[in-house]
Amino acid sequence: MIKGVARKYFEGKTCIFCDKYGLYKLKNKKVKCKHCKRYYSLNKLKRNMQILYYFYLELSARKTAKELNINYRLIHRNFMQFRKLIAEYCNKEANKLNGELEIDESYFGGKRKGNRGRGANNKTIVFGILERNGKIYTKIVENVSKETLMKEIENKTQKGSVFYTDGWKSYASLEQYGKHNIIRHDKDEFAKEKNHINGIEGFWSFAKERFHKYHGIKKNNYPMYLKEMEFRFNNRNESVFNLLFDICIRRRV
Repeated sequence: MIKGVARKYFEGKTCIFCDKYGLYKLKNKKVKCKHCKRYYSLNKLKRNMQILYYFYLELSARKTAKELNINYRLIHRNFMQFRKLIAEYCNKEANKLNGELEIDESYFGGKRKGNRGRGANNKTIVFGILERNGKIYTKIVENVSKETLMKEIENKTQKGSVFYTDGWKSYASLEQYGKHNIIRHDKDEFAKEKNHINGIEGFWSFAKERFHKYHGIKKNNYPMYLKEMEFRFNNRNESVFNLLFDICIRRRV
């Protein structure tokens, strides 16, 4: 089940604290490192790694509880803690984006289609900036006004970047901040060579497909779920489980 770099910790061969080989068992069912002298429960570590592994596979908390024969509430609590730690990691790692940037907003949740700029019918408005060949930054916003969106753009991008947006009026002043390319969706323009926002629209599909699996996400939990999607998208070509292990377990021990 557990593969890669993390397996050496799961098998009890390497200390999770100092990363050195040399553990021995204690009478209280814990293991102690002969180098750093610290000790921990290997059984608890294995259980947490198994829970994390199913989270990595994107199984629901209920399915994970059934697979591992562990109380659902414990699994759900662990999953939410993982999301909290992922959100903290994303926020800490978020540097200013630059170069060619695609900018857009999208509406999540709710039963009816959102009306852009006139209220979202109880939907959650998500603003995003995608650095081409790089990472995406997302944030839940209250509205799509010029003041709200430009504040986020100025905080999260470098002046002089090349911006790609649709024709939404709130982006009109971007020409004062960098080179602004507009895709006129209202005139059936969607892609012309580099002039498109297909990358960020791909992220919206990526995120909504995953959000669809969850039912009744509490509004105050939405930012954590969103950052999980951001994390998975930004690290889709990396060894995600090993990174999750480092963020959610190793740094917490």
